[in-house]
Formats: sequence, structure tokens, C-alpha cells
Amino acid sequence: MNRNVVFTFFLFCFVTICRGSGTDIALDAKATLLHRIDSLNLLIYTCLLTLTVLTIWVFKHRRVSWLHETGLAVIYGLIVGAIIRYAGSTNHITHINVNPEPGTTYNLSVPPDMLRFHFPASLPITPGDSPIANKTYAYSFRGEIVNVEQNEIDLKATFDPEIFFNIILPPIIFHAGYCLKRKYFFRNLGAILTFAMVGTALSALVIGALMYGCVQLMPASLASSFTFLDTLYFGALISPTDPLTVLAIFSQLKVDVNLYAMIFGESVLNDAVALVLSGAIQNYETRYSHDGGFEISGFLGAIGDFIGIFSLSLLVGALMGCLTALMTKFTHVRDWPLLESALFVLMSYAAFLIAEVCELTGVVAVLFCGICQAHYTYNNLSSDSRNRTKQLFELLNFLAENFIFTYIGVSMFTFPKHHFDPWFIIAGFITSMLGRAVNIYPLSFLLNLGRKPPIPVNFQHMLFFSGLRGAMSFALAIRNTVSEARQAMLTTTSLIVIATVVLQGGAATHALDYLRIPTGEGSNEESEALPYRDPPDIGLGLRNLDGSQSGNCDRGSDTPRGGGDAGGGQKARLARVWGALDSRLLKPLLTHARPPLTETLPAFMRPVARLLTTTHQYTQGDNTLRRTDSDSDLCIDDPQIPSSIDPQQLWPGLVDTRISVEGITGSNI
Repeated sequence: MNRNVVFTFFLFCFVTICRGSGTDIALDAKATLLHRIDSLNLLIYTCLLTLTVLTIWVFKHRRVSWLHETGLAVIYGLIVGAIIRYAGSTNHITHINVNPEPGTTYNLSVPPDMLRFHFPASLPITPGDSPIANKTYAYSFRGEIVNVEQNEIDLKATFDPEIFFNIILPPIIFHAGYCLKRKYFFRNLGAILTFAMVGTALSALVIGALMYGCVQLMPASLASSFTFLDTLYFGALISPTDPLTVLAIFSQLKVDVNLYAMIFGESVLNDAVALVLSGAIQNYETRYSHDGGFEISGFLGAIGDFIGIFSLSLLVGALMGCLTALMTKFTHVRDWPLLESALFVLMSYAAFLIAEVCELTGVVAVLFCGICQAHYTYNNLSSDSRNRTKQLFELLNFLAENFIFTYIGVSMFTFPKHHFDPWFIIAGFITSMLGRAVNIYPLSFLLNLGRKPPIPVNFQHMLFFSGLRGAMSFALAIRNTVSEARQAMLTTTSLIVIATVVLQGGAATHALDYLRIPTGEGSNEESEALPYRDPPDIGLGLRNLDGSQSGNCDRGSDTPRGGGDAGGGQKARLARVWGALDSRLLKPLLTHARPPLTETLPAFMRPVARLLTTTHQYTQGDNTLRRTDSDSDLCIDDPQIPSSIDPQQLWPGLVDTRISVEGITGSNI
């Protein structure tokens, strides 16, 4: 009898617990299903990248040059996207139609960030189940629904656009700055800045104006959804270039280094310019344009926003790079290469996040942080950390670039907010080419008025041809797809990216042959480390040992055939001033480069100079790690410039500040 009572009691408890945990079991099953779908989508992209890598190997082995890996990634993405879209899935999304309560005030154009769905207490649906308690579920905002019957795989195959800006883009932009060939970049700095800043702004304006005129000729349903600021925003997002395919072919064929530097330098900077420019247009729309009209004060304010945000973002990135250089110089973290590499990566990513938190542009910050890290911090790192950081960011850049192009292909079929309008798409293709032409040809004409040697016509044609669109244009387009106008922009941008990457990228080799641009006559490879030697004078009226002026650096001028000499004395004064400041102050301060600050600063700053000079700077010889070529120097190895300079000739009245090693034992932390 007692056994029956105990058994009945435990059976009752077990049934009660099972009834109460039925909801938890169902929720666990749903979470498990979502986890499997997430894993499946990640597996799809992993397989796509793996297939891309294997195909790249086959192409390189067979010496196939008519299709680049980015074009492969796009094509594979299109195929898989079509399969996901039309193969169907049994896992459809469950949904409940809800309506706002009467009297609820909300903004239809900017919906609430979160919905709280309240389930009141109710009786069990199935007899024998426990009553349902009060529960409230939160649903976050995803955007306007286009296809109600979308399945789970379609939904999971699309990523949050913020993932691109916060995770995918930073390593791509940092790698561009970290691996920038600075010597030829600075030799062509005037042309690069002109194309990247003036050209990008001019291209955006031309595309925006032409697109606005074209939109007015389109059906009223589309024309009514576009304002001039919308088309101007489209001009800003479609103007940046991403000539990865062309540059890869240039590197293989060893095309002229100055042409390579102009194309690569422009693509690096115009990404940052386009991002800041699009932000300035949005700020103008939200702050100044209340009735859709033009306001001169708002226009000037937008220009001020552009200049201020770009400058402050640049300053944040440069300061973070210099801070990292100081940390690696005055500490012994190089004794633990793993910690040193981790510090390097974290400080670089922090530059991006600080700029974003301060409402600046993280892309600009991380770009110039990468340039400063390569110019200063790289020379303080241990050999293990140098190899590790360079290979790490090269790998991250490769994977991130190919992932974005794969996603562009997949999203053409799975992203629910595409708006295909043939007239807008055709107008987008035509105006983007016209905008690129306005960027290159008029500005090249103006540059050639004072540039020696001038930019040849075939180089100008290649600059125009290299205007492929890529990751930045797509990331800007997919960031906001709420309105019909933004959805049409996304569709047109995606098609332009796919067409330029696949068609123009594949025809790059034929374009070089057609334009008769010589190949195999110069190398793009440059040394990486800063030479520890007394740098040459680069202006500021400094004198050589024989008392002669060394105001010009003959080897710093633009060179059309592999970087040789062509027209000495054409170095821009700004570059000469920066070179003198860099070699006499910044490099000795931020690295272990010679000459030390005790030899270059005035006598009254001797205590500060001793504090900021390390033992290593005193003990190393003048010829330690001397290299014949370095992309860290604006002017290199001119035989007319002596390798060492008397500090007495740097500033008049400067006393000899060379001191023994025994007197600086406290200069290292």
C-alpha cells in the first residue's frame, strides 16, 4: 500500500513538471532550429570562400588572367543565391499580424526600435496543460516587410548592415593604409589628393545632378520618391572605386609604379572621402533642409561638417598610431611578441571605435592609423610581430573582401528589399561612367599644367578604366533600405559592382595591351622597415657639411618608368617641409631611428631630448640595418646628400649634445 502511494506521488510530480516545462521544451527546440539554420548559412559562405580559394589556385596554376577572385566570388554568390531563393524551404517564418492601439502616437517614417508583445494570462489551449502566465516578448526593428512568405534561410542569409561597417570594413581599410607603398604615394601625392578629394566630390555632384534630371523623366511613381539630396547621396556612394582586380594584374605584370600608386592611392582615399561626403549630405538633409529647398547657410554648414569630420577623424587615427608607436618604443613588450601583436591589433581597432563613438568617421581614422602604424610602429616591433601583423591583416583583408563580394552575389536573390527599375538602372550605369570621366580627364589636364612629367593620355585612359566599384559602395547602399528610393539605389549599386568587377576586371589585361602601357619594366616591391641612419636634409634651409644648400631632393619627383629620375627639383615644398619634420623630429621621437633628438633639438630642450631618446638609439651604428630603398622616406639615397650631418649646422648656436650611453640608463622604461 505504501509503495503504491509513493509511486502515485512521484508520478503526479513528474506529470506536473512535464506540463510546466512544455513551454521551455518548445522554446529550446526553436532555439536549436535557429542555431542549425545559422550554422547552415555560415557553412554556405565558408564553402563559397573555400571554392573561391581553390578556383583561384587553379587559375593561377593555369595562368588565367581574364577573371579575378573577386569576380569569382560574385559569380559563385549569384549561383548560390539563386539556389537559396528558388529551391524553397519548409521552415517558414511564423508571424502574427498586430496593429497599434487607438491613440498610440508613433512616427511612420521612423518606426519604434522595439515592440513589446504582451501575452495576458489565459487558460491552457490543450486540456490537462498548465495555465499560461503573463509573458511579454520583445521584437526588434528590422525594416519594412516586402515578402511576407519569406523563409528562415532567406532571412538568415542576409546580415545586419552594421556588421559590414563595424567588423568587415575596418580590416580592409586598415590593410590598405598598413600596406601602402608610401614612397610612390608621396611622390604622386598631389595627383592622388586631387583625384580622391576634388575628383570624388565633383563626380558625386555630376552624378547626382544628372540622375536627378533622369529621374524627372521617369514615371511619376518613381520620380516622386526621389529628391535632389537622394540622387546626390547616390552620387556620393557610387563614386568611390575599388580596383582590386586591376591592381592585382598590375602587380603581376609589374606595371609602372607611378600609375599603380595613383590608382591605389586614389582608391584608398576616395573610400574615406565618399563616406564622409555621404554623411555630410545626410546631415544637411536632417539639420538644414526642412522644406526640401536650398539654403546657403546649410550648404556652408555641410562643407564645414565635411572638413571638420574628415580632419578630426584623421587626427584620431594618427594619434592612436603615434600612441602605439610610443608604447612599443618605451616598453619592453617586444620581448613577448604575442602580447605585442595583440596590443597592435587592439590599438588599431580602437582608433575605428573611438571615431565612431565621437560621431566621426571610423574608416578615415583606421586608414590613417594604418599609415602611421606602418610608418612608425612597424619599426619598433619585433621580427615575429612584424611578420605576424602583416600576414594577419593580409589574410583578414583577403577573406573580408571575398566575403563581401560573395554576399553581394547572394543578396541579389535573398535580400528582400531590392527594387528593380530598368530606367533607373540604365541611368545609373551611364551617369557613373560620366562621373568617372569628369573625375579623371579635366583634373588630369589641370594637373599637367604644372606637373613634370605630365600624366600621359594612355595613363588617363587606364585611370578611367580602373574605376571599378566595390565594397564601400555596396556597404553605403545597404545601410538604409527603408524607402523605395534607397531600395532602387541598392539594386543599381549591386548591379554596377557586379558588372564592373566581372567585366572590367576581366578585361584589364587587354586594356593594358590596347593602351600600350609597358609592363615588366619596374617593380612595385618596396622595402618595409625604416632604415636606421642619418636621414638627408629635405629643405627648411638646412645646410650640408660643405655649407651648400640642400633644399631640393632630386629623386623625389614623379617618374614614369619604374620610378627613375625625371626632372629634379620638382619636389613640392609641402613634401620637403614634411620630410624634414618627419626625419628630424617624428621618427627619432616615435622610433629608434637616428639621429637622436639630442642631436636635432636645440640645446635648451636637452633634458626633454634625453628623456625621449632610448639607449638603442645611441648604441646602434649609423649603418645598422641600412637599406638602399625604403618606402618610409620621401627622398632616398641621393648620392649628393651626405649620410651624416653636423648638428651644429641644424640650428645656429646649437652645442654638441652627444652624450655617453652611461648617462642615459633611465631613458627606457
